[in-house]
Amino acid sequence: MSELNKIALKIVSPGKGILAADESTGTMTKRLESVNVKSNEENRLEFRSALFSSKSMSNCIGGVILYDETIKQNYNEKSIPELISETGAVPGIKVDTGAKKLARSNDEKITEGLDGLRERLKNYYDLGARFTKWRAVYLISEKYPSKLAINVNAHALARYASLVQEAGMVPIVEPEVLMDGNHSVQDCFNKTSEVIKKCFDELIFQKVDLKSILLKPNMILPGSKSNQKITSEEIAELTIKCLINSVPGEVPGITFLSGGQSELEATKNLNTINKHNKSKFVMTYSYGRALQQSALKHWSKDIKDIEGTQKIFDHRANMCSLASMGKWVEEVDKD
Repeated sequence: MSELNKIALKIVSPGKGILAADESTGTMTKRLESVNVKSNEENRLEFRSALFSSKSMSNCIGGVILYDETIKQNYNEKSIPELISETGAVPGIKVDTGAKKLARSNDEKITEGLDGLRERLKNYYDLGARFTKWRAVYLISEKYPSKLAINVNAHALARYASLVQEAGMVPIVEPEVLMDGNHSVQDCFNKTSEVIKKCFDELIFQKVDLKSILLKPNMILPGSKSNQKITSEEIAELTIKCLINSVPGEVPGITFLSGGQSELEATKNLNTINKHNKSKFVMTYSYGRALQQSALKHWSKDIKDIEGTQKIFDHRANMCSLASMGKWVEEVDKD
């Protein structure tokens, strides 16, 4: 077992998933302003460090994805990676520089950030990161995702993953087929399968060690503007089928993004997937909003109420942990 494979398995150890706290400053500003909190470096650190020092970190969180600003910060005389490592979780870092307009396309995007990546990875490793994340995004419509978007994003994801492993870290490969649109769940199944298969063609071609990566895909869902009604059981069945057919068996873990689902939807669907998962893949969570949103709302009412904020976060993390083992019990939506 390689050192990178050990790190990957540690992140997705039983009952654990990933806290995605890698929102860019722009995205975090929108989140804070939506709850009437001023977005400055101090407030961003205050909220994030409240989560990183919560009780549930040691039992529910195997890894934390950070943003460039956060990984360089200190809290209570400890670096943020040290604070996370002390809970038993692995510090990680988002290394792409965002999805930009794909040349000769009106709507599709290519994720950038390969220039200078080798040097940045060395710096992040020295700061304490032991895994990384790179997100590619794909639209669904009658003509999207195009072969061009599928091919160039798969190529970039594989180049990224190869450089990350060279730098001694585990790459999370995140090909996100977006929920946006009025497409059917079958369209999502077909397009997601095509995207993931192409990603692994490129990963294998570029000699990436599949035992030392984690995959972060979307669940198979109908478009957010679709009128299609689908049960959690159907979502689970199609999601598991897609992954078994598309992902090589060497991959140690699948860490789902929440992709616009509510906290309860993301928890319920993960739980149903794990109740029906007969494959050898670990299927867990890598959630941002679906772990943080209730805690953020509570914190915004009194940013000094760290204990209350942590209590809300701990509940959500515990629910996701149970769902990652298929042991979650239905909650009542309080909204």
